[in-house]
Amino acid sequence: MTYEQPVLLPAAAAMSIATAPRPFTFVGFPVASWALAIRVWIAVVVALYAGFWLQLETPYSAAITVGILALPTRGQALEKATFRLTATILGVVASIAIVGIFSQTRDLLLFVFAAWIGLCVYVAGLADGNRAYAAVLSGYTVALVAMQHIDTPLDVFDSGLARGAAIVLGIVSIAIVNDLLVAPDRYLGLESQLAALHRRVRDYAKAIVRGETADPTTMPALLREAATLRSDLMSLAGESGSGANRSAAARSTIVALVAELNAARALRVLPLIADPVWRERLSSALDQAGQASFAAPSTTAQGGPSLAAAASQWLASELLRRDRQVREGLSALDRGDRPGQLWRAPLYRSHRLAAEAGLRAACWLAMSAGFLVVMGWPATEASLAQIAVLIGLGATTPSPRGFTAIALVALPIAIVLAGILEFPILDGVTEFPLLALALGPFVIGATLVMTLSNQKMSSIGRLNLIFILAILAPSNPQHYNPETFLFTSLFVCLSAGLLFAAQLLVPPLSDERRVRWLLTSARRELARLPFRNAQGGVLEEAMFRDAMRIAQIAGMETATPQQAAAVAETERLFDQAGLFRLCRKHLSDLAVGPLAGLARHARRALALRDAPHLREAALSLHDAADGDARAIAASAAVYVASLVLDEEGAA
Repeated sequence: MTYEQPVLLPAAAAMSIATAPRPFTFVGFPVASWALAIRVWIAVVVALYAGFWLQLETPYSAAITVGILALPTRGQALEKATFRLTATILGVVASIAIVGIFSQTRDLLLFVFAAWIGLCVYVAGLADGNRAYAAVLSGYTVALVAMQHIDTPLDVFDSGLARGAAIVLGIVSIAIVNDLLVAPDRYLGLESQLAALHRRVRDYAKAIVRGETADPTTMPALLREAATLRSDLMSLAGESGSGANRSAAARSTIVALVAELNAARALRVLPLIADPVWRERLSSALDQAGQASFAAPSTTAQGGPSLAAAASQWLASELLRRDRQVREGLSALDRGDRPGQLWRAPLYRSHRLAAEAGLRAACWLAMSAGFLVVMGWPATEASLAQIAVLIGLGATTPSPRGFTAIALVALPIAIVLAGILEFPILDGVTEFPLLALALGPFVIGATLVMTLSNQKMSSIGRLNLIFILAILAPSNPQHYNPETFLFTSLFVCLSAGLLFAAQLLVPPLSDERRVRWLLTSARRELARLPFRNAQGGVLEEAMFRDAMRIAQIAGMETATPQQAAAVAETERLFDQAGLFRLCRKHLSDLAVGPLAGLARHARRALALRDAPHLREAALSLHDAADGDARAIAASAAVYVASLVLDEEGAA
């Protein structure tokens, strides 16, 4: 049996959807949800029929695969199918290797299996989306293939082959049904979400330009939505011939959005922010898609009259340039063209946090396995396999213990529904058309619940879609054995209960510890940053990576004053890091030439984070620029960096 984590909407996306026109609904669910539910039901029926016809060992595994790939768009389903098949192959290979080497030493085999699960959870902690899912799938495939044949090691290869065949059949079934019933493409929805996110970023920038006090929750919400959309970008590649271009365009767009947000936040420290003429010009330029000419008026702000004006004009130009890059990326996404900038959207990865999560996962499995071995109950291999599945899928969610708690709620519901389906409804039926019709309300209902915006209900719907098929386990012929049903139900519930107990004894990594470590890593990286060079597109990619760290902190389940303070500090570090990289880039352009000495002086002040000396260096560079655009840009960047450091000192 295999389960899958729920597909959840971020809060920011939910807000944008709430403000959109309400779609037509039937029985409280939109038409798109009904279309998805009907596609899933048809694909489940097709997979089961083909599995019976091909006489697969476990035809219901093909139906479970359909349930796991029950996603709203073709691209999402195809991408997940690719990762699922690849991870299954890797898991089967690992199963053969582990059983072949350690089959004669059962205790050592369990230890190696726990270490393998821990390793896979560690890898999942360094990824997101379907990559994280593939990592944990590689882990619990060993449980499904090897652990359930621990007493018959010669059957491992055949079991792995049968599992692979069922997965391929499920993938083919959902792909055919999605194509015949014209499942929507992901890029259409992603394009509208990116456009809505761009509007909100632009509104945030205009609020700063107008001198308004920004809501402290706005930026974290924007970054969380960007982080959520990031995991969908790769799903565009398989949708059509232009899918690779659209995927690249979406990546470049989301990176440019974060870069625009960084430039907008730097506007807060400019002296000219109080000038109504300056505000009106920049707001007008943003409203006109960055096509309006912009020139900052002169001022007598600290650092010299022309330097402050040049810095204002430079930063405003940076904001407008990045806004144009976002628009160009959206246009390329719409047309399916290759974007002008090929940027990656790197994820922030903490090896320490991933390692701690992997170690805890290994401990949970080892503790549960030890309990089952001591008790000596029959069919403990099946229970151990379910524990590994729950550990793996919980690792892809923000709260592993919360996922287990939801599973404890979803399991009894699924058991009751599967029992109703198997005994009162089917009651000995052997005709396939009646089985297909009987499955309809249960599969469609679970899929509809899965599409709800309430995260807990969505999770229960997703888990029930899988649990019902797994517990019913349709076969040809179908066996109606109450004793087997009760036995299976007991050990499935036991698995979740044992895992929850283990997670109480060895708690998952706390939000406080994760926040503390993420904040420490941000400080450490900023301290080293002035000594590192960054060129070209790496600047924007590095900004995006820093933003993903803020999104991780803001996405913690427990909202505490410490979390809010950590978000505020990482935002300040994000502002400084972006400007430090820009300073290094512009100063490196002056490394050779008559201004090289002044550039070295500015770099030393930047490394020391000395705001007064930075302003002196900026003024010296500006006075010596003599119309050199590179020197003017460098002096402006250094000047703005000094103001940002002043703001940190005041805070």
